[in-house]
Amino acid sequence: MKPNIRVGYGYDVHQLAEAHPFWLGGIEIPHTHGAVGHSDADVLIHVICDALLGAANLRDIGFHFSDTAPEFKGIDSKILLADVMKLIKEQNYDVGNVDCTICLQRPKINPHIPQMKATLSKVMGLEENDISIKATTTEQLGFVGKEEGISAHAVVLIYKNA
Repeated sequence: MKPNIRVGYGYDVHQLAEAHPFWLGGIEIPHTHGAVGHSDADVLIHVICDALLGAANLRDIGFHFSDTAPEFKGIDSKILLADVMKLIKEQNYDVGNVDCTICLQRPKINPHIPQMKATLSKVMGLEENDISIKATTTEQLGFVGKEEGISAHAVVLIYKNA
């Protein structure tokens, strides 16, 4: 019999621009630049949503929350993540763990990881220990290294309840 576990992967990129708030992992981080997007442009939450939706074979974040729909303009991405968690639960899945990597030259993310984990665990109904967040630079290479944008990756494990 096939095990009732699934793995999902998410990847997202956002441009960085001056005078935009910088939302990451559900918290606002002080910085001169922020991500640009239709919602609050929280790249970390977006990749988690995509990974969860992919694992459950529910398409992607753009399918559920169109970047042209006025109701999602400027929306707090924590709301989108809460809605994705409801979709996952409706399919009778629970989340085992989430593993994320943020690619960003500046600012340093490590000091903010505990607050991001606490915020995400509340939204997702998970233990903080089930959420891993790592950060890396690209050694000044590419659009991340030139501080033109931010990217993130996420992998999730979900399992079907018996």
